[in-house]
Amino acid sequence: MRAAGCVFAEEEARMLIDAAASSRELESMVDRRVAGEPLEVIVGWASFCGLRIIVEAGVFVPRRRTQLLVEEADALSTPGMVVVDMCCGSGAVAAALLERQPGLEVFACDIEPAAVRCARANIGSRGQVFEGDLFDPLPVFIVGRVDIIVANAPYVPTDAIPLMPPEARIHEPQVALDGGADGLDLQRRITSAAPDWLRPRGRLLIETSVQQAPATVLAFEEAGFAASILRSEELDGTIVVGTLLD
Repeated sequence: MRAAGCVFAEEEARMLIDAAASSRELESMVDRRVAGEPLEVIVGWASFCGLRIIVEAGVFVPRRRTQLLVEEADALSTPGMVVVDMCCGSGAVAAALLERQPGLEVFACDIEPAAVRCARANIGSRGQVFEGDLFDPLPVFIVGRVDIIVANAPYVPTDAIPLMPPEARIHEPQVALDGGADGLDLQRRITSAAPDWLRPRGRLLIETSVQQAPATVLAFEEAGFAASILRSEELDGTIVVGTLLD
């Protein structure tokens, strides 16, 4: 595995040994990992915010940097608030928020059926998960009632996808990576639609990159938000936090 480029080969090997039910299954798992399949998909779960998040083939694997989105949303939340996890993927952000604040009313949505299936398994009966394009599948009764929207929408520029590591560009769905020409297509759609769903002074939090953050802020401001950039060097995470102006 180390020869195949696995930086943490010993740690990964221990995870595969723990997950395998037989020596034959272990051999198959090792072969899959050497071929570039994400370790999390092979063992069936990813570690995120201290939780084991169920993932399966064709689902975006949650990254450590997205913990910043959870931490800031948690800091802004109080019990009873309505929270939407947009482009939820495996539901990792929603599950982590609910672990920290069980009293939240959480709605999550994603366009990928496999992601929705994982999100429902990870969130369970603590929240509701919907399948569809951005806000389209959400129930109309929360229009104007949402306190916080969190989004880890795809933000990789289309031309940059071939430069990504093989385990991402080959094994994760392109719809979960491709953010359009400059990576901000989905962010602009979310920021423009979010005001209809948020309460007055509601919050919108979107993960982005250091390079894209100024353009993300501009999208927020054009949609009627006061916005700022929050960066964590420890997590290598960047988000833009917006407050809907009156």
